[in-house]
Amino acid sequence: PSTMVVPGSQDKMYYPPDDLQRDAHVPDFNSYLTQYKKSLENPEAFWKEVANEFFWKTPATGPMLQYNFDVTKGNIYVKFMEGAKTNICYNILDRHVRERNLGDKVAYYWEGNSPDHHMTITYHQLLRQVCRCANVLKQMGVKKGDRVSIYLPMIPELVYTMLACARIGAVHSIVFAGFSSESLCERIMDAQSSILVTADGVYRGEKLINLKQIADEALHKCREKWVHAYKATVSQFSATTLIYTSSNAMSGFICWIGSLFFCYIQTPWDSKCDVWWDEAMRDCPEECEPEWLDAEDPLFILYTSGSTGKPKGVLHTVAGYLLFTSLTFKYVFDYHHDDVYWCTADIGWITGHSYITYGPLANGATSVLFEGIPVHPHVGRLWEIIEKYRVTKFYTAPTVIRLLMKYGHEPLQKYDLSSLRILGSVGEPINPEAWQWFYEVVGQGRCPIVDTFWQTETGGHVLTPLPAATPMKPGSATFPFFGVEPTILNEHGEELEGEAEGYLVFRKPWPGIMRTVYGNQERFESTYFKKFPGFYVSGDGCRRDKDGYYWVTGRIDDMLNVSGHLMSTAEVEAALTGHPAVVEAAVVSRPHKVKGECLYCFVTLKDSRDFNHTLVEGLKRLVREKIGPIAMPDFIQNAPALPKTRSGKIMRRILRQIARNEKDLGDLSTLADPKVVEVLFSQRCEAAA
Repeated sequence: PSTMVVPGSQDKMYYPPDDLQRDAHVPDFNSYLTQYKKSLENPEAFWKEVANEFFWKTPATGPMLQYNFDVTKGNIYVKFMEGAKTNICYNILDRHVRERNLGDKVAYYWEGNSPDHHMTITYHQLLRQVCRCANVLKQMGVKKGDRVSIYLPMIPELVYTMLACARIGAVHSIVFAGFSSESLCERIMDAQSSILVTADGVYRGEKLINLKQIADEALHKCREKWVHAYKATVSQFSATTLIYTSSNAMSGFICWIGSLFFCYIQTPWDSKCDVWWDEAMRDCPEECEPEWLDAEDPLFILYTSGSTGKPKGVLHTVAGYLLFTSLTFKYVFDYHHDDVYWCTADIGWITGHSYITYGPLANGATSVLFEGIPVHPHVGRLWEIIEKYRVTKFYTAPTVIRLLMKYGHEPLQKYDLSSLRILGSVGEPINPEAWQWFYEVVGQGRCPIVDTFWQTETGGHVLTPLPAATPMKPGSATFPFFGVEPTILNEHGEELEGEAEGYLVFRKPWPGIMRTVYGNQERFESTYFKKFPGFYVSGDGCRRDKDGYYWVTGRIDDMLNVSGHLMSTAEVEAALTGHPAVVEAAVVSRPHKVKGECLYCFVTLKDSRDFNHTLVEGLKRLVREKIGPIAMPDFIQNAPALPKTRSGKIMRRILRQIARNEKDLGDLSTLADPKVVEVLFSQRCEAAA
């Protein structure tokens, strides 16, 4: 912590306003340093204090935190509050209603895709609906440890279902309702879910998405894959097939919501396995005893792209995740009782899990839950909602900020944004231009921006400013959160002191870090711990400046960050090579004014196949079907051959430079055939030129 003293920096610094510092939980930088020091030097006392805020059916018997981060010393593990028993749903709902007298407080203002659709949900109403849903799941045979897949839009039922799972000890696996049937199938199969909760359809802006049809296709694919696997491997893998059979995954229920949407679509219906939400919930009791779980019991699985192309099921557990999301929410957004907080993310991503559901509810907060998109039915929709609910804390992604920057200052001038106190950014490093616009135009120069760095794997914020304590530098994630110890390593695993750039790693766990990759401990260890034994490897590059500020520079591995969504090059390449005309594909990122990065794809065709507009459209469609609209390539270029080393490795560095039209390629001596580069430059996409 001694390196984190803020001297008179040469960079332009933005300081917190005095009125925010007066009531803040962490009122200045020295308070931050004192607490940070305590969290590292005496983690036992630090986390005990946080744990005392919550209800424990049984207290912890061992030390607060036990772990091994060194693969050379045995299995990687993290245990937090071992021996303690609790229930996260009880802590974030029952406690507020029964002990803190917050039953009538608003938990969510739900705002639909159309401004005509809105609803207010109090803590008492939320608890009743969650208990009902929990009883429905129990009637369907769901019990502690079973997995439930959820494929829903941003409607209250999404929150009810995930918390119902948490209440009865089932493990929820939420799949973003923009993923394709193939992606949904893959996640259902991997989690071995017994139930899928979905909806008939949803409008995103003007566009209707038929979710039930996608869900049916996904289940059909699950059945096919299961049958195929069963026939092919019955002698070798009878245990695996038994798991599928006994979990009833391939003939499980679709419990779905039908009456909430005004979507005039023909909904396919199978009375053998489809159940109406309204009918199932109608006669269910409004009380449900919570299942008391061990601190390290699983809470949820959330899939994130992996560099091999197969998604990783990131597993989070009960107690550590509760404490970490609760504390980060309280301090990073400086939450107070009368705040109205709005995070624009989708609950299908980790941001929605941690900072729409668990973190805010643990603090008894009032949040906005938004189903729509930023520019529907007009470009001032977000500002209209801020004015309507007098939002004080507003958390969004750089992609959204850049999108709204395109429309200039004018749409904002019609609305009163004076209620705003703190702004937040999430999903990718924010470029300084977008930071300035967010600060000057949206926040009118008086709202600190908490530029948060974290991952699905970290569970909550790990590098972040604290709004009243940290002088800000546009684009910097600033300093570590309490209990988090980052460092920067070079390629050889040596720690770099002072000003430096290299791999961002973490020396020890915090309570909210992931525990494993579901069903694949080996992949967990090789992905995050093998490269530098003794450290959790984030996969991101990072620079530390002379003042000790951290600047995240982006992915170091073969991953892309498009509109804040992480995806692997391998996943997109696998989709492209699934086309009968394509023999090989390579995918890189290219800067994009709104998305931050977009996909630039190189495809090598089989002999005699023509590269034309019809083929390009077919390839884009294929990627959309295999992964979802978020992975749609912006550019697809014909590549008679790809630049490879003599050992056959594709040199993506060169492809990135071709995509960006950067002619200074440096040393090409390791290429098997340097002439390939000239050909690729001559065939660059017209649109990208």
